[in-house]
Amino acid sequence: MSYVPPHLRNAASSTTVSTNTGTLDNHHHHHHHNNNLAFSNSHSNSPSLFNASRRTSAAPPSSRTIAAVPDTVFPKWQPSERVSRMNPDQCLHPSIMKDIAYHDYTRPTSIQAQAMPIALSGRDLLGCAETGSGKTAAFTIPMIQHCLAQPPIRRGDGPLALVLAPTRELAQQIEKEVQAFSRSLESFKTAIVVGGTNIEKQRSELRAGVEIAVATPGRFIDHLQQGNTSLSRISYVVLDEADRMLDMGFEPQIREIMRSLPEKHQTLLFSATMPVEIEALSKEYLASPVQVKVGKVSSPTTNVSQTLVKVSENEKIDRLLDLLVEEASQAEKCGHPFPLTIVFVERKTRCDEVAEALIAQGLSAVSLHGGRSQSEREAALHDFRSSSTSILVATDVASRGLDVTGVSHVINLDLPKTTEDYIHRIGRTGRAGSTGIATSFYTDRDMFLVSNIRKAIADAESGNAVAFATGKVARRKEKEAAAAHKEANIALSKHLGPGAASINIEDKYRFMIAASNSKGEGTADSAWDD
Repeated sequence: MSYVPPHLRNAASSTTVSTNTGTLDNHHHHHHHNNNLAFSNSHSNSPSLFNASRRTSAAPPSSRTIAAVPDTVFPKWQPSERVSRMNPDQCLHPSIMKDIAYHDYTRPTSIQAQAMPIALSGRDLLGCAETGSGKTAAFTIPMIQHCLAQPPIRRGDGPLALVLAPTRELAQQIEKEVQAFSRSLESFKTAIVVGGTNIEKQRSELRAGVEIAVATPGRFIDHLQQGNTSLSRISYVVLDEADRMLDMGFEPQIREIMRSLPEKHQTLLFSATMPVEIEALSKEYLASPVQVKVGKVSSPTTNVSQTLVKVSENEKIDRLLDLLVEEASQAEKCGHPFPLTIVFVERKTRCDEVAEALIAQGLSAVSLHGGRSQSEREAALHDFRSSSTSILVATDVASRGLDVTGVSHVINLDLPKTTEDYIHRIGRTGRAGSTGIATSFYTDRDMFLVSNIRKAIADAESGNAVAFATGKVARRKEKEAAAAHKEANIALSKHLGPGAASINIEDKYRFMIAASNSKGEGTADSAWDD
């Protein structure tokens, strides 16, 4: 079966068939987003989508036999008696349990303990958890269990489950997790569907039939349009790092896929933050979801020790070298390997420059940014994960989603523009209950963000951590506030004259500056004389 995009659906209406729908029991939900779905019955023999659009009423398509789509199965999951007696041995398929034991997983994380029973019951789920919480396994294990309950896939069938992720690196991590928990299932197949890799290999795997597809939205739509896969059998959908996908502009592709799914499906949406855009998306595409929130999301994690260091712009690299050379010396004295460290910078060119400077000092470093090829990015991540390289110098391509075990230190050589991005960056350390260190260099231009960070640290130390607003709207407002802060400082410097730029006015007194400016210079002078 092949996908027909919106602009060709009217032309292809003569081949439209309705999907099978049925009444769901109390554990499952109808999703009424299937108004525009259209299929043709063959991958190999059907004309191309664009040729199909040129058909005329004088030449109706020949009659054909359309294979019925097997009904989706949502088994009524019930804990066994042993589970009810606090023994979890019989919850899952024996092969999944075998693979869990193989990886020495003995105790679920908080998000896993709360989300997995909900996902296994067939309910829609809206999950929000702090970074490093183990949410990938929380949706991967129930997804495999769901697929095993379905009728077998046939060649030409679309996948049974679909995971959408914002980046190639995150999609590859998710597929690795799927393979980890399905290694004992001989015929269980997955496909990684992302840009920057061999599309012919993806086409071959999808046409042959896979249980699970892990994809970035744009590349998956490419395959749908080419007729390489279908949405007709998808009954389990995961939107992972949904906030990041919206940030990257994938909302149209997500909506196109979601509204074209069969009515009978289960949706799990996971997000590190919960901005208003995510809430709107969940209301539209999730049916009475169970909400799970674990930890203080959208706030700096309390198990990361944060240090702010003021420097001038031209001394940043020297200070970084001093810091890391000292760490290398200490590690050598103690007989320990150099701790895994990520250095975040603002620009791609600076990324390579810093990596080269570190290597010149005898340190093991590699760069990761969007300007490198996919093979170079994969090699860099492999070297860092395997600890053959100790320092990863990266742009924000590594700030979200990447799960590298054992990162001890995150260094912001250049601070990001918003608090949300700062939180995601330092979240690369202190993951899954471990502790970590975050060091941030800042200059005068970063003072607005630094004040927010200091407030967040103080709140966390007092046990009163406050979550920051997140999402596009929140980031825009924060950038506008930062710009206003900068303009106020410039105006103040001009008003007070040369040499006064270093004066730091607390926010609670800035109204006095605004008021004095509106009354004239004489009033301003008298205000400062007090």
